[in-house]
Amino acid sequence: MFLIIDNEDSDGSLQSWISWFCSLAGHEFYIEVPEEFIEDDFNLTGLSVTVPYYQEAMDTILDIETEEQKVWVDPNVIERYAILLYGLIHQRYLLTRHGLKQMAQRYSNEHFGVCPRVYCYKCPVIPCGRYDEISKESVRLYCPSCLDLYSPPSSILQAIDGAHFGTTFPHLLFETYPNLLPKIKPYVYQPRIFGFRVHESSKSGPQMQWLRMRSEEFVELDDDDEEEEDKVKQRVIQ
Repeated sequence: MFLIIDNEDSDGSLQSWISWFCSLAGHEFYIEVPEEFIEDDFNLTGLSVTVPYYQEAMDTILDIETEEQKVWVDPNVIERYAILLYGLIHQRYLLTRHGLKQMAQRYSNEHFGVCPRVYCYKCPVIPCGRYDEISKESVRLYCPSCLDLYSPPSSILQAIDGAHFGTTFPHLLFETYPNLLPKIKPYVYQPRIFGFRVHESSKSGPQMQWLRMRSEEFVELDDDDEEEEDKVKQRVIQ
């Protein structure tokens, strides 16, 4: 697939490659990584052996144009590897204090959407990957209420590589900002027939209920939390 590169704003002024990339349709999950972070070689350890045309891709990301690049390198090839490199840098930047803070603000604003599960009462979700290696699986959405993963609702978002967010980010986010964790009690749906519970050994019985279970220390709520829970439920019903 060839990319048409147009790094101009609507008013005709040039914008950086990073701003252009993050503004593309389907790239709403990304945040802009500061050039200072990218220019620090310590933050890029090991990436030079992972990404082909590493230096050319880096020059593209930082908007550095060289004479050698003009002569013999196909810009569409370099653009593809620049996206790959930026995605891996993005994965690392999310684990920094500034990266976590930016994503925490987005999560609080429900920038990434809400959980489709009914009993999560529209709990915000956060993007993550099941693998840290590229080209293994697309991005997933993690819900801190039911502790499950979901595919993005839009097909264009499903084209994002999950490695661009990685496996560590969402869990480090909630360890750093525990106040972001949902205060509502987790509820596991129990199938019933004529009022009797369907046993889990049945083919139509509840599956993997253990996934959403919590220890007592996590489900014990004080009066303020119960009031907050009621407010959340009322908002969902309305």
